[in-house]
Amino acid sequence: AKSNNNKTAMKFRPCIDLHAGQVKQIVGSTLTDDKTNAQTSTSSAVSRENFSTDKPASDYALTYKNDGLTGGHVIMLGSGNADAARSALAAYPGGLQVGGGITSSNASEWISYGASHVIVTSFVFRNGEVDWARLDELVGCVGRERLVLDLSCRRKKRQDGASSAGPYYVVTDRWQTYTDVEVNEATLTKLGRYCSEFLVHGVENEGKRCGILEDLVVMLGRHSLVPVTYAGGVRGMEDLDRVKDLGGGRVDLTIGSALDCFGGDIKYDDVVAWHKKENP
Repeated sequence: AKSNNNKTAMKFRPCIDLHAGQVKQIVGSTLTDDKTNAQTSTSSAVSRENFSTDKPASDYALTYKNDGLTGGHVIMLGSGNADAARSALAAYPGGLQVGGGITSSNASEWISYGASHVIVTSFVFRNGEVDWARLDELVGCVGRERLVLDLSCRRKKRQDGASSAGPYYVVTDRWQTYTDVEVNEATLTKLGRYCSEFLVHGVENEGKRCGILEDLVVMLGRHSLVPVTYAGGVRGMEDLDRVKDLGGGRVDLTIGSALDCFGGDIKYDDVVAWHKKENP
């Protein structure tokens, strides 16, 4: 196995997911707003919401800052979230990454608001393929060291009718549109030259607390040459150790709806304690 950055200590990466200006946790595979308006829609027509709160995003950011957690992310799901995102970044400057509707036109602006990195998906995947010119543009705007590529993916059924699980493909437009980009060693190697990290939501399991996608975690740990964070399906504290083992310590983990601060059963304080034990 290749080592990504010779990193051995796995980290817990916190998150703030924003929808219609509020902190929410949503079942990933059910984000069904109009695909053609995915970047601009303010519709709240999401099929299933796990959690919603009036607690401001900045409060979550301050908690993460006080607990010394770095490399977390703020994701804007649709429009109407910019103010909340800016408030979170202002509360924890340099401590959070930001994603959702990021393009070469606004990437530098988000860095100026205090984001440590910008996270990009849809802008660099067009017509099912990587748009290398746009990727170059983004690197020119903020530098490779501030760019995170979101390779959130879903499994495709095998064409040959075999019963074994099919490969994972990058999905865009609120995780509804399949690209032709398979998440594999070649993709991770090539795209890793353009960014400083990957963020990978296992969309099948996102928000469902039904267990992590173990084969995906193994692949990320084995083939990503840059730091990578996995999210999706965590149901208990044991999944932290599972990801650590499967990813060889090279895959960080985000937990959303399973945390008690987002309405789940896993105690946030226990996860922070686990993280501090791994990262003394």
